[in-house]
Amino acid sequence: YFLGSANLKSGDKDERNITESYQKDSGGITIMKPGTPGFIGARLREAREARSFTAIALADLIGVSKQAISQYENDIQSPRPEIITKLASTLQVPISYFRFSQNINMGTIFYRSMSATTKAARIRAERRYLWLRMIESYLREYIQFPAFNFPKFDLPRDPKNISDDLIEELAIEVRRSWSIPNSEPINDMVTLLEQNGAIIARDELGADTLDAFSDVLLLDQDCSHYVVLGSDKAISVRSRFDAAHEFAHKILHDNIDKTYLSRKIEYNLIEKQAHRFAAAFLLPADAFAVDFYSAQLDALKNLKSKWHVSIAMMINRAEHLEFISPSQARWLWINLSKRGWKMREPFDDEIEIEQPQLLRKGFELLINERIQTRQDVLLSIPLQSTDIERLANLPAGYLSYSEEREGSRVITLKPRSGVHTRKNLSGSNKQSQIIRFPDKK
Repeated sequence: YFLGSANLKSGDKDERNITESYQKDSGGITIMKPGTPGFIGARLREAREARSFTAIALADLIGVSKQAISQYENDIQSPRPEIITKLASTLQVPISYFRFSQNINMGTIFYRSMSATTKAARIRAERRYLWLRMIESYLREYIQFPAFNFPKFDLPRDPKNISDDLIEELAIEVRRSWSIPNSEPINDMVTLLEQNGAIIARDELGADTLDAFSDVLLLDQDCSHYVVLGSDKAISVRSRFDAAHEFAHKILHDNIDKTYLSRKIEYNLIEKQAHRFAAAFLLPADAFAVDFYSAQLDALKNLKSKWHVSIAMMINRAEHLEFISPSQARWLWINLSKRGWKMREPFDDEIEIEQPQLLRKGFELLINERIQTRQDVLLSIPLQSTDIERLANLPAGYLSYSEEREGSRVITLKPRSGVHTRKNLSGSNKQSQIIRFPDKK
């Protein structure tokens, strides 16, 4: 449905086909201002919230009333052509976006923070997450992604019945099912999840307490696990832990009663369980016991370079596994703060941030194999090129690369009269040749 519904251009005849509607009132019949056929109010709300605009702020920028924005969003009235042009420009979306009919199912969204201070950030993140799903759905028309291969366990619907011991066992069982020895660190958490069918993106989440979120869907979907990691948290080991944390929700909480997410006590327990699983998966207890030789920060720093997890996480892990006492843990936290390691630890600038690759490789395959052009992509996905590039982890400007230049790979020398000849380095005359430029890598 993406190709059929998104091929409208701002200059299409349909866009100029404006109709007038009529409304009866006590004074007789009043002619209303012309609107735009096919306008979908929900798209306006999504774009506005994705750009973090209030209805009042958007109305001021467009030059209409707040009530007009509300009427547009609720499909009571559609905007005139000049207004829809202003809306598209202000919200940085193509005009075709407002006509785009999408049918995207969302499952259970797990957030790292449900505090009131992150509400606006969560709304913005969810709107942009829908954009991610639009991009992924387009690619699935052409690309065969890895099959979903997450282990499935029959766990209780009540998180209070999921014990810490069970979580440790499940983390080991997942490693076993994916043939990852407990003695070995996970080389790349993001790539591991993508190889097993998850869709992962990085995006600016815009809140200090919103590090990542995930969407858990039913198993009958092409993909039943989507993860969005905060690109504004530029520390590899923390982002890596976030990916493992969101993975934990799919393993542990796929079956829970979703009403628990709205209860503070249960919600905090669910988050604590995801933390426990992430730590157990990234740093198995038996392997940590072998490597843990001293309750000193420098010893943990050495282990960080091997396991690529934070020193702070190892302090928590050591206490949970009772390798150290609560008083030893407090002493480590105090010294961590004294060294200035609470915000940034050793090796944080050296360990590279793991990057999603699936969507980027999908676009590169489409374009390099000439299955689709960049212009085809932009006509089919009604989003600004920069948003597609960010969510698909493409290089900046990748989709705005000139189609004319992309197609100009075969050129000839312009003949002056008859057959053009030139002298080569040996001095002999030869007919001009077609020059083929290699594909840009």
